[in-house]
Amino acid sequence: MRSSQLSCVLNAENGDEETIFIKPCTETKNVAIVGAGLAGLEAARVAYKRGHTVTVFEKSDRLGGQINIASVPPRKDEILRSVQYYEKFLSDKIDIQLNHEPTMEELNGFDYVILAIGAHNMDLPMPVENSNVVSSWDILNGQEVSGKCIVLGGGLVGAETAEYLANKGLEVSIVEMMDKIAAQESETVLPLMEADFEKQNVQKFVNTRVSEIKDNVIYAVNTKDETNVEIAADTIVNALGSKKNVFDDSQLTVPFTYVGDCSGERTADIASAIRTGYKAANEIWVTKII
Repeated sequence: MRSSQLSCVLNAENGDEETIFIKPCTETKNVAIVGAGLAGLEAARVAYKRGHTVTVFEKSDRLGGQINIASVPPRKDEILRSVQYYEKFLSDKIDIQLNHEPTMEELNGFDYVILAIGAHNMDLPMPVENSNVVSSWDILNGQEVSGKCIVLGGGLVGAETAEYLANKGLEVSIVEMMDKIAAQESETVLPLMEADFEKQNVQKFVNTRVSEIKDNVIYAVNTKDETNVEIAADTIVNALGSKKNVFDDSQLTVPFTYVGDCSGERTADIASAIRTGYKAANEIWVTKII
């Protein structure tokens, strides 16, 4: 089988080894990386292997970024091994500063800056009044909820959060505007998730567009037949997606670039994080911005 037919989300060179490889630098530079999710960690690895001196700044107390919450749902704990790999490889090779948000003055003291500041759970787009709404990210990060839980959004994050809550013994329903739950899930995992949903009596409201939320009641419309739908809840979980974090780079006086979820108009996935981190570190240029 040709390598181009193989796939590995954690290997940016996979399938293109003849054209994509780490290029040794001609001159060692001091590189700052802001954010220690997978994009930032991969950028740190590549920059170090090229011969640069690397400092990683992370505002939280641990490496991994979103992987730390993505690993919480059923069958997902294995992805923490990626973070463990970076911890082991980088720990004695670069300067990792946890609980540290660098100042602009600090960043301008480097030769190059890679911004890997990630994303956040987006706000609900519909009117919300007097209702108990929590984000899927907060739940997967340990926030306790109770009662009947309605998960808004049936994509991967919503479906995984629903399964996580159902396995904790909570009554769970999923509301999704499209006609399928977890449409992007793999064909090997989806049957396991579906079996869990059936076992835990997870209700699914597909083709359902939410118009407003008031007093813990979701008011929606079935887009197939235009009938009204009302669902009462104790906890409403926002799993409608993520939005990139924004950094004010107007005062940066050194070359910089963005990687991972904060680098485009839409947040992406692990493979994209790895590849953007790899590419940015492999193409560091040193011409100073005037």
